[in-house]
Amino acid sequence: MEKNTTKKINTFVSEEEKTLDWAEVQIAFKKTFGAEVYNSWLQKISLMKEYNDFLILGVPTRFFRDWIVSRYLDKILEQVKSFKLSLNRIEFKIIEENKQNQEIAKIEELNKVTEIKDSILNYNRLNPKLNFESFVKGKSNDIALSYSKKVCEHLSRYNPLYICGGVGLGKTHLLNAIGVDLESDNNVMFISAERFMYHFIKSIKKNDMVNFKDFFRKSSVFIIDDIQFLSGKESLQEEFFHTFNSLMEKGSQIIISSDRSPMKLDRVQDRIKSRLAGGLVVDIEIPDLELKVKIIKKKIEEIQNQFKENISIDDEVINYIASESKTSIRELIGVLNRVIAFSRVHNKNLTINDCKNILKDVFNQIRVITVDKIQNVVSNYFNIALSEMLSQRRSRPLARPRQIAMYLSKKMTSRSLPEIGRRFANRDHTTVIHAVKTITRLSEQDDEMKKNISQIKGLLLEQ
Repeated sequence: MEKNTTKKINTFVSEEEKTLDWAEVQIAFKKTFGAEVYNSWLQKISLMKEYNDFLILGVPTRFFRDWIVSRYLDKILEQVKSFKLSLNRIEFKIIEENKQNQEIAKIEELNKVTEIKDSILNYNRLNPKLNFESFVKGKSNDIALSYSKKVCEHLSRYNPLYICGGVGLGKTHLLNAIGVDLESDNNVMFISAERFMYHFIKSIKKNDMVNFKDFFRKSSVFIIDDIQFLSGKESLQEEFFHTFNSLMEKGSQIIISSDRSPMKLDRVQDRIKSRLAGGLVVDIEIPDLELKVKIIKKKIEEIQNQFKENISIDDEVINYIASESKTSIRELIGVLNRVIAFSRVHNKNLTINDCKNILKDVFNQIRVITVDKIQNVVSNYFNIALSEMLSQRRSRPLARPRQIAMYLSKKMTSRSLPEIGRRFANRDHTTVIHAVKTITRLSEQDDEMKKNISQIKGLLLEQ
C-alpha cells in the first residue's frame, strides 16, 4: 500500500520537472530585483508547497501579500518559470511569523495525501475573499443569502440546499462563503461538477473507484457547483446518485448550484431531479438597479483598501454604469474595472460622456435577437422539445411557453405580428395578439411568470 501511494504522488509532479531549490530562486530574486527590494520584501517569502503547475508561498501579513501582488507578482512568476517551465500560477498564504515553522510543517504533511486529494487542492480551493461579508445583499439574492447563512447555523436542516440562477449572479460566491464559514469545524468538500467528472473518469481508467468513492463520501459538508454539467452523462449521474444517497444517509449537508431549477435540468435522471427538488430550492434573480449600485460602491471600496489609493467616481457615473449593464454581476465588475483603469491612466475624474466612449463596444454591442433564437432559448428553458412547442397541441405545459416565446418575439424583434405567427407553425396574427396580452397580464400579476420572463431575457442578452 505504501509503495502504491508513493508511486501516485511521484506521478503528480512530472519527472521531467526539477523540484525547485528555493535558495537558488532567492539568489535570482536578489539579482533581478536588487538588494533593497529583496531585503525589504522578497527575502521574507517562503516556499510552502510546490505543485507541478503552481506554488503556495508564505508571507508574514496581509499588507505584505497585497504589496507584493500589486507590484512584483508578474516578475516573480517569470523568475520561477525560468527554474520550472510548467509553473503558471502563484498563491500566497499569510503566516504569522511566530507560527511559520509550524505552518510549513503542516503544509508538508500534504505530501502524504492521495492523488485525488492533491488534485482537489490544486483546482478547488475555497477563496477566503468570497465570504458572507463580501457578498452584497439585495432583493434579487436576499432569500438565497438568508438560507445560506441558516445552513451554516443548523447543518442538515435544509438538505440539500439548491441555489439556482443565471450566469454571473453570485451562486459560486455563496457556495464558497458557506464552505469558508464551515471549514474550521467540518470536513468540507467543494468541487465543480466538471471536476467531479474528471476525477470519476480518471479513477475508472486507473481502476481506482474504491478510493474515489471513499474520498467523496467521507465529507460532512459536500458542496458541488454547476450541477447542470451532469446533463446527458449517464454513468456520471449514476455515481453522483449513489454519492448523494450515501452522504444523505450519514447526515452530511449537501449544497448544490445550477443555472436552472431541478425539474428543468435537461437530460438528467428523474430520480436525481426528484432528490434535488426534495430539499430547499432558492434562486438568485438578475440584480435591480439599487443592488448594482451597491455592488459597484462595494467594489470601489475594496480596491481602495487593497491598493491604498483614492478612486473618485461620481454617483452619476455609477448610476450610468449600473443602468446600462444588463446581464450579470460579472459583466458589471468587468465594466467597472475598465472605467477605473482608464481613470488611472489619464488621471482624471470621468464624465458620463467619457464612459460612453470607453464602453461603447460593451453597451452599444448589437445583440441580434431573432425569433429562432427566442424559440430555442424558451424551449430549452422549459425543457421541452422545440417541435412540441411549435405543434398544434394546446396543453398548458406547451401552450404557456409558446405564448411566452410569441410575447418575447413581439417585444424583442422588429417582426410584424403576421410574420411572428408564420414562424409559429403558420398561426394567425390574432393568436400572437392573444399571447402578448396574456403574458403581459400574467407578468404583472404572477411573480413566477415575471421571474421567468426576466431570466429568459437575460439568457437571450448573454448569447
